[in-house]
Amino acid sequence: MRILVLGGTAFLSSEIARQAVAAGHDVTCLARGTSAGPPDGVTWVRGDRALGAAAFAEVAGGWDEVVDVSRDPVQARVALDVLGPAAAHWTFVSSCSVYADHSVPVADESVALLEPLPEGQAGTPETYGESKSAIEYMTLAAVGEKAHIVRAGLIGGPGDGTDRYGYWPARFAADADPVLAPDIPDAATQIIDVRDLAAWILQSAGKGLTGTYNALGDVVRFEDYLAESQRAAGALAGDRTASGDRAAQDVIRADEDWLAGHGVDYWAGPDSMPLWLPPGHDGFQTRTNRAARERGMVLRPWQETLAATLEDERRRGLDRDRKAGLRRDTEQRLVALWRREQR
Repeated sequence: MRILVLGGTAFLSSEIARQAVAAGHDVTCLARGTSAGPPDGVTWVRGDRALGAAAFAEVAGGWDEVVDVSRDPVQARVALDVLGPAAAHWTFVSSCSVYADHSVPVADESVALLEPLPEGQAGTPETYGESKSAIEYMTLAAVGEKAHIVRAGLIGGPGDGTDRYGYWPARFAADADPVLAPDIPDAATQIIDVRDLAAWILQSAGKGLTGTYNALGDVVRFEDYLAESQRAAGALAGDRTASGDRAAQDVIRADEDWLAGHGVDYWAGPDSMPLWLPPGHDGFQTRTNRAARERGMVLRPWQETLAATLEDERRRGLDRDRKAGLRRDTEQRLVALWRREQR
């Protein structure tokens, strides 16, 4: 196939381009490349989509597959107008953040979406769900008969720049000090490996799959994920190190109200606890992936994703500044406070 990836320099879009080249496809990436370049083997067309239609001057024409991961409806509209008519198949990577209600477990693709941003309004981080909803709407209106809408959940695996899924295994691996965690043993986690998601997107493009699907991993209990994070960290360290035995590392499970009351944030951002969700989000990480599985989506064991994520964390630096998770001084302060209060 002749594939055009709108992006190709970061995480999912880069993985799609890498796998497509490895499979023998003719791949072009349209990207600014301000922070990184696309994988080896692609044709890189430097372009800034903020420039409008002019950005697509070198990639106009027919494509067997176009992949767009945009979160900006204005830029997505231009791409659809310029490239949509001649494209044989169009994949838009959306998000489960488009759903209006995150409280109901095991919801499928038919439930209500957020109101889309008005036509012509640019997206912002605060309107992420509404932006993706708007792009879904315009994609279906423009190229609906050849559109594959992929509603991804939380994507993990090597190269994840959000620092969420890798926080816990990296924290266990960093040292043998006590680890502070929320007391949510039965809470759900639901991660899809970036490599599995990219593979299904390409497989679906080759088959001409159309329609809208939740692209999610299987549900894993938080306690099981935490225990595997601790085990994987111990395996990485050879079980016993000069700093102690990771298997015996103290894990302090603090009450959710206590954590929130002491300034710990949910989900992501500075001084947060990744994968911990606020009340009313019981369905956020429990949506069904049945339809995608029935159409060929294959998921590796989640333990493999965790192990690969930990290796990637180690390469990037276990003590680096992170976009998500507790800072070490914050964790130490909270651990000391928690212990004083338990006396």
